[in-house]
Amino acid sequence: MEDERTIRLGRRAVLKQGSLILGTLGASWLGASVGSGAAAEGTLQFGLVTDLHYADKPAGGSRHYRDTPAKLAAAAERFQGTELAFVTELGDFIDAADSVAAELGFLKRIESQFAAIHPTRHYVLGNHCVHTLTKEEFLDGVQQPRSYYSFDAGGLHFVVLDCCFRSDGTPYGRKNFKWTDPNVSAEELAWLKADLAAHSQPTIVFTHQRLDVDNHYAAKNAAAVRQVFREAGNVRCVFQGHSHQNAYRERDGIHFCTLVAMVEGPGPKNNGFSIVRCAADGTITLEGFVQQADYRWPVG
Repeated sequence: MEDERTIRLGRRAVLKQGSLILGTLGASWLGASVGSGAAAEGTLQFGLVTDLHYADKPAGGSRHYRDTPAKLAAAAERFQGTELAFVTELGDFIDAADSVAAELGFLKRIESQFAAIHPTRHYVLGNHCVHTLTKEEFLDGVQQPRSYYSFDAGGLHFVVLDCCFRSDGTPYGRKNFKWTDPNVSAEELAWLKADLAAHSQPTIVFTHQRLDVDNHYAAKNAAAVRQVFREAGNVRCVFQGHSHQNAYRERDGIHFCTLVAMVEGPGPKNNGFSIVRCAADGTITLEGFVQQADYRWPVG
């Protein structure tokens, strides 16, 4: 049964809604728990950031582009106190520039800082990442071979999606798109179906554009993606960005968690980032920092 409610939580609020059965993790991970420096054996931990929109330009509205490096440094300091398996950024890593050279400069600047956080990193493409650049240029800049792919860690399966395709299947790049026309391509959708069918592990999905709603913040074929999730039966949680706000929705037993944007608001009090812990008993906990809400999805 679908839960269509979107829930906004306070900084220290904890969501305990729905069931999330992940099973026992196949590997032992020793890392940090909330506020300590050690987690229970069998806990997989990873860091999340989204919508950094880094650019060397004046603030525009609520977006303070030049504040991103200091905010990312604060996240890095907290992440370095935890033994993370990897870190993931959920898209809009950089903001638009007037030229390819300038945008490559933005990417080089923020990537050098992000790369210092952890040797294992995953990059989700956002529409701003390819406003001026091509996908190939962005991926070359972060040394990631593909825009969508999957990997395994700690007994779990992870999927990185790319929703930056037009309705006609053309990849975003060089200002050739409208941001309200994001899609998972037919080729990617077929790959996703096959990938989920080939893996029996509980699965966590990373995406930029939202998949839980059917408005301008969502992939236009989000319903088709959710149908693939339903048929597979092994997708437990989706982490997403794009709409810059804390939001949560459960659909078909899948937890869709939208994270707050790092770029929103001036100074350290307007930061937002997360550490996710996947425990051996199947519980998933998201510890949010600063403006990011906390969530907990226990088994049962």
